[in-house]
Amino acid sequence: MSTPDPDVYEQGRGMDAHNQVMRRIRAQNQQSYDPHEPTRVWLDEDNTPDGVRQSLTIILNTGGCRWARAGGCTMCGYVAESVDGGSVSHEALITQIEACLDHEAEQTDTPAELVKIYTSGSFLDEREVPARTRRAIAETFSDRERLVVESLPDFVDDDALADCMHSGLAVDVAIGLETATDRIRHDCVNKYFDFSAFEAASETAVKNGAGIKAYLLMKPPFLSEEEAINDMIRSVERCSEYAHTVSMNPTNVQRYTMVEEIYHDGGYRPPWLWSVATVLEATADADAIVVSDPVGHGSDRGPHNCGECDEHVQIAIKDFNRRQDPSVFEEVSCDCERIHAGVRKRETSYNQPLIR
Repeated sequence: MSTPDPDVYEQGRGMDAHNQVMRRIRAQNQQSYDPHEPTRVWLDEDNTPDGVRQSLTIILNTGGCRWARAGGCTMCGYVAESVDGGSVSHEALITQIEACLDHEAEQTDTPAELVKIYTSGSFLDEREVPARTRRAIAETFSDRERLVVESLPDFVDDDALADCMHSGLAVDVAIGLETATDRIRHDCVNKYFDFSAFEAASETAVKNGAGIKAYLLMKPPFLSEEEAINDMIRSVERCSEYAHTVSMNPTNVQRYTMVEEIYHDGGYRPPWLWSVATVLEATADADAIVVSDPVGHGSDRGPHNCGECDEHVQIAIKDFNRRQDPSVFEEVSCDCERIHAGVRKRETSYNQPLIR
């Protein structure tokens, strides 16, 4: 299996060039963060194999994704919010969890059945979250219904999964696959592993009694709108063979990323919300729950249409997430659908974007 280490790419695989650019861009960030405070925490609803559940989402402030430290993915700015120095102590991470529990108690009288924990990297990476901390966190939420943790496939092994599952709680491993197409994952996203690594991690998770949630990325840089749509349809269908849930994340323009540099030069437009709807409609019969959460929807740096219909389409997407019913998109329409259709027909990888 691949390892998230920059040295492996100096053997003619081509990722060293992307990594050099990403390290230069990330070096512009001068901010620092408190290791005792979580990056973010919020309450929401999620569709799970057991139905729609209230969810508590926690983004722990860790030392950040080790692949991002090497250079990393073209669209990901999350490492810019991580703690300097590469690691956070067990005590500080537990303090962050306690702050999240306090936030939940202030917002609701009923604890969320679903808890999702992200680190902007890999929860199963010992450097980011030690085994001792994983076990303590799993114990803290042992009275909940389901725990979702995110990880690169390299770190999905028997011991790391045992740390999360020892309390008997249902556990899902969310893997940022981005696409089922290796060429796009390598050349557009600058992610080092192949689809075969995702398959192997899925098999390990299932063997240990965990579920798989696949994260996909809609329209990384260098793809036209039509290419992005087709790639997502193929990827959802392929991922549904392994994952009970597929979450398609439309790219948004994050700070200190290659996408941001290309965007400022007029070379990138986030996907249309109509494109998100197109993929969800086309994959509604997939053998998995298919959802999407367009972050920054309606803004120039996030997935958007013309500005007039963005909120209506976003509401339809959220409704689809809950009901998995593609007919919700029949309830929304706008004149800009004709522009979207023209973009799909005429835009190519060599002249995109045609319109902001």
